[in-house]
Amino acid sequence: MAALLAEHGFAIEQPYLDLPTAFRATFNAADPDAEAPGAAAAGTGGSFTVGFLAEYDALPGLGHACGHNLISAMSAGGAIALSEVAVELGLTVEVIGTPAEEGYGGKIELLERGAFQELDLALMAHPAPVDVAEAEPFAVAHWHIRYDGRAAHAAAYPERGINANDAFLIAQTAIALLRQQLPKGVRVHGVQTRGGEAPNAIPERTEGRWYVRAETTEQLLELEQRVLRCFEAGALATGAELTVTPEGGRYSEMRTDVDAQELYRANAIALGRDFDVDPVAAAMNRASTDMGNVSLIVDAIHPYIGVGGEASNHQPAFADACVGPIAEQTLRDGATALAWTALDVALRGR
Repeated sequence: MAALLAEHGFAIEQPYLDLPTAFRATFNAADPDAEAPGAAAAGTGGSFTVGFLAEYDALPGLGHACGHNLISAMSAGGAIALSEVAVELGLTVEVIGTPAEEGYGGKIELLERGAFQELDLALMAHPAPVDVAEAEPFAVAHWHIRYDGRAAHAAAYPERGINANDAFLIAQTAIALLRQQLPKGVRVHGVQTRGGEAPNAIPERTEGRWYVRAETTEQLLELEQRVLRCFEAGALATGAELTVTPEGGRYSEMRTDVDAQELYRANAIALGRDFDVDPVAAAMNRASTDMGNVSLIVDAIHPYIGVGGEASNHQPAFADACVGPIAEQTLRDGATALAWTALDVALRGR
């Protein structure tokens, strides 16, 4: 992707901010040699700086079942298109490659290292079953859970063991009961990744990964304490030792620039996109993203663009939907709508 952008006159920084899988590509209208696409310099200088954010990480075992292959292509395409008029309009166009969106939060790491500060607008489009202009993602915390107990023969010496698997079971039961009292708009879910090897041996270690989601960061912080007590209950009841390790930073809720969002909607409609959709099919707009953290410091949009079909994100069939002729049309529409939207915002003096 960086090589493609370099071919179109973007200056490449890779690694970016010491992250080997991150990059920044810059087309700078202030560069005296940038008379046309094909010559640009890193840094800022244009009167308005647009950042197209690219994601490219895949899902373990599923490949691009969240369509990040299309995200990166749409962002690159939109940036290349906008660079065609950047010199004339005094724009600086950036593409920032942001790794590890699926759970770790690469954008948060980049933020902590000073990225995005110079942008006037940050934007990207995310594949989904249908088109939705509004991004309303949950804030989320990602945890690695571990219980350490004591192994013993399950038949001969069970009293000598501490069953780490039971600790996890108690925690999951407590969480299931807690859901009765949780407010609308929160989610608690996870998987157990290790739970013992043999039925005649009391498991000495269990591990899992859990996500806690809420509509705002403030609500999330309160919810985290309630869920944490469920995991502590498993340790207290069994005598196992509990270790909770955050996996990356908390993802914030999204604070969308509504004006830019509506410009995107109008541009997408002009391309033939349809936003009159089934609200159930539109539920992907609640999925968490580290783009929310970026939206706290810069005007940003994160619309969803439909790839068609019956599959939804994180299903194997959705990976299939993100390649082929329909996906390629989605790519062209997304890149064009993003470029037009960035141009509209810049011309309005944002």
